[in-house]
Amino acid sequence: MATGTPATALLTRRKTPFTLHQYEHDPRAEAYGPEAAAALGVAPQRVFKTLIAAVGDKLTVGDKLVCGVVPVTGRLDLKALAAAVGGKKAELADPSAACRATGYVLGGISPLGQRSRLAVVIDASARSFPTIFVSAGRRGLQVELAPSDLAAAASATFAAIATA
Repeated sequence: MATGTPATALLTRRKTPFTLHQYEHDPRAEAYGPEAAAALGVAPQRVFKTLIAAVGDKLTVGDKLVCGVVPVTGRLDLKALAAAVGGKKAELADPSAACRATGYVLGGISPLGQRSRLAVVIDASARSFPTIFVSAGRRGLQVELAPSDLAAAASATFAAIATA
């Protein structure tokens, strides 16, 4: 299986240190993040999911899409995400809109190398780990890197955007 994705190409181009972790994705898995944590044998708090949300003042068609990166053990706090990017309201984006904007499939959306340059906000809890895992752009493929390196490569900010 080839491992090159836009996410890994971006990290390679930037000379960002990372480790690629591949595992056999089970199409019957109920949730991608916990599956990745179990398959890789890492604490689920270190595996982060990428969620795309529409953010605006009144949530209408055409609101800007924003990428939230939160631990798979938590939930995205939509109000906190909106506040982190200067918006008033947020809701999860339609899955097809998320795929179109990022160029990735559900379960493989990476905060790196997206088709459209979305604002990226990483939950502040990421800073408590030397490295975290995020999707490398395909189901069954995770990239491990320092949170600060992820933030630099994704032009991201940190904020408390996750709830338990």
